Amino acid sequence: MNIEIERKFLVKGDFRPFAVRSVRIKQAYLTTDPERTVRVRLIGDKAVLTIKGAGNAKGVSRLEFEYPIPYTDAQEILSIARGCIDKERYYVPCGRHEYEVDVFHGRHEGLIIAELELSSEDEAFDRPDWLGAEVTGKSQYYNANLSASDGADISTTSFDMNNH
Repeated sequence: MNIEIERKFLVKGDFRPFAVRSVRIKQAYLTTDPERTVRVRLIGDKAVLTIKGAGNAKGVSRLEFEYPIPYTDAQEILSIARGCIDKERYYVPCGRHEYEVDVFHGRHEGLIIAELELSSEDEAFDRPDWLGAEVTGKSQYYNANLSASDGADISTTSFDMNNH
């Protein structure tokens, strides 16, 4: 069984000096039903289709299945999907883990979310100084909901990427 265990945080400081690489991501959803989401994503020159189940009570764990698909198919699917999200993902090692820090563009400009995948819900992890408030389980920060949002209902980080 494929279970995604993930914690999400806002970002309050400059993480970029610690990033080892980054990639541009464009993604959109075919369905954003609370019980399941189906997403198509372009990650650099690759494309994937992802199916996710409903999260548990804490919003930390859920079923996830991801499949590579042809890039041109993904581009066409993006054209019929709703609410495209455009972001740059930075990979930031920290202790035994790697944070994925998403810097959003377009209507969510200013939003920066760090995600951390874990092996278990109670797994210990390092919290770097640039990590802000935890937003795990807060549905307004789910990418599926961000895809349908104009950004007015979310709090963004106070860190300004342009001034650092």
